[in-house]
Amino acid sequence: MKITIVGPAWPYRGGIAAFNERLAHQLQAEGHEVKLYTFTLQYPGFLFPGKTQYSEEPAPSDLCIERRLSSVNPFTWIGLGRRIRHEAPDMLILAYWMSFMAPCLGTVGRIARRNGTTRVIALCHNLIPHETRPGDTLLTRWFVGSVDGVAALSQSVCDDVHRFAPAMPVVASPHPLYDNFGEPVDRAEACRHLGLDASARYLLFFGLIRDYKGLDLLLEAYLMLLAEHPEMKLIVAGEFYSGEERYHAQAARLGIDDKVIWRTSFVPDHEVRYYFAAADLIAQPYKSATQSGVTQIAYHFQKPMLVTRVGGLAEIVPDGKVGYVVDPDPKAIAAALVHFATEHPDFTSGLASERAKYSWPVFTKNLLTLTKTQAPL
Repeated sequence: MKITIVGPAWPYRGGIAAFNERLAHQLQAEGHEVKLYTFTLQYPGFLFPGKTQYSEEPAPSDLCIERRLSSVNPFTWIGLGRRIRHEAPDMLILAYWMSFMAPCLGTVGRIARRNGTTRVIALCHNLIPHETRPGDTLLTRWFVGSVDGVAALSQSVCDDVHRFAPAMPVVASPHPLYDNFGEPVDRAEACRHLGLDASARYLLFFGLIRDYKGLDLLLEAYLMLLAEHPEMKLIVAGEFYSGEERYHAQAARLGIDDKVIWRTSFVPDHEVRYYFAAADLIAQPYKSATQSGVTQIAYHFQKPMLVTRVGGLAEIVPDGKVGYVVDPDPKAIAAALVHFATEHPDFTSGLASERAKYSWPVFTKNLLTLTKTQAPL
């Protein structure tokens, strides 16, 4: 098939760019012809909470990536839609994660599908934003009306789609493994690389730091854990997108600011494996979620997880088999952390069996079924 993907890709950084590039590699490996169109401007600077939108990694040498789309310039939306309509791919995949992108992606999809050939599929990481804004519902409804089908990365996203379009063809296929961060490294080597004490045990909070990810809950729980297990260390690795001063103030108030290992710059792809190799447990104390790429990095490196019972997280982290599923409450989080530190449970076999469910061939097989479904009128 001839397949076009529109969404973040190099030179942009982040989980969705990494997903799109990994998906393109998989589709190419299966014999498809793949092109990626990414942004000339993804976010205006005043809307972007981080330090930079751009990757420090080299460009993928084996992918066709063109920068054609500005999220705020309608002329580029129309131009790219016409270009794709003329190129007539069999499938156009629109990577969707927030309502700010609904006008540009929806316009591209509506124009491209007029050729009568191209099936327009939304690849939905989220449909309803974690941090809601005025106009989300209207924009989301308009975007859903621009596609012929939806690939949802969790059942909760699938349910959200059917709230807006009950007849929409949807396939729910869990986020596949992030296996593009290299092979695992020895724990001692990872600790040396990161300047950590290899004799300690580490909890890892990883990824961009936003309020919905519940770092405040984890800091409260970590204080409770230290009362019984002062040897446990907490690593916070990722760039602050909100609340940096507030989280440091909270940690100082709790008396743990100097006990937390703060590595709060964006973690480049080539560094990810060292953090996961050093960690004993990956903590995701989210207050809301649909799914998370962090869980799939953890599966790739076969690390047990603690997640909260929100959104689709419990769908992919079976409680007691690969880690813990708890309520988004500091006491519940702390109880699970204490159990882990005290009992030293072995989740190795559970992680190995569960990770097999999240292969890229399984994901692409599910995705491509949408080329055969009947779109709603």
